[in-house]
Amino acid sequence: MKITLKLFATLTDYLPHEARRANQIDIEVDPDASVQQIIDPYGMPPKLVHLVLVNGKYLSPEERLSAHLQPGDVLAIWPPIAGG
Repeated sequence: MKITLKLFATLTDYLPHEARRANQIDIEVDPDASVQQIIDPYGMPPKLVHLVLVNGKYLSPEERLSAHLQPGDVLAIWPPIAGG
């Protein structure tokens, strides 16, 4: 099934080069894959996968292990943000 993966800030470096400018890519995923199983192949360090949302709804780290997506869902990921 097809979903949209959006990576923000420094995480855009983990997208294919042609998708970095738009910071998103449509991908095919196994309907039985958990959110964590979708994230893992991108090789992002776990400490950088801070804020994970599905269609704008926050998923805690525990929920990522069991939550599944539906066709057309948007999976968005942000690293920790610091600043002042």
